[in-house]
Amino acid sequence: MAYPSELAKNEYHAFYGPYIKALGQVDLMRQLISGKQEFTDVLQTIPLEKFPYRYEEKKWSVAEVLMHIVDAERVFQYRALRFARNDATPLPGFDQDTYVPESKSADKKSGVISDEYETVRNASISLFGSFDAQILQRVGTASGYKMSVRALGFIICGHQKHHLKILKERYL
Repeated sequence: MAYPSELAKNEYHAFYGPYIKALGQVDLMRQLISGKQEFTDVLQTIPLEKFPYRYEEKKWSVAEVLMHIVDAERVFQYRALRFARNDATPLPGFDQDTYVPESKSADKKSGVISDEYETVRNASISLFGSFDAQILQRVGTASGYKMSVRALGFIICGHQKHHLKILKERYL
């Protein structure tokens, strides 16, 4: 089991601190599993006509926010795998603003996004479930900053929580 309170400040960049802090005192695996249900529950409340909605002109649409959650999880998952396997190669960052339009989310229906999310989250659950305590503490470099495997798991969870909160407050 891994808890956010176990993380040292040098296991992640301060930018990710709010994501981790927003989780409170949770077990990583339980949060990955419950987060899957939370995403599904929110997705089921969104009418199809809301998918292209933007609360401001230059902001992402509902569909783009949902696909951003999926894409970011894939990136964090990949980083965790590399670090877990003791790959010391520094990993570059990713430009979320480039990924969003390329996700072609405007063409995706609720069921497609849901299926894609479920596939990615199930892979995260499987991946992090395969790590022991020693592997969870391994550290690598991404975007020029040190990150631990376990911090990446909490970042996945906190990042989703952050964006679902924004969806509920500004879009729905």
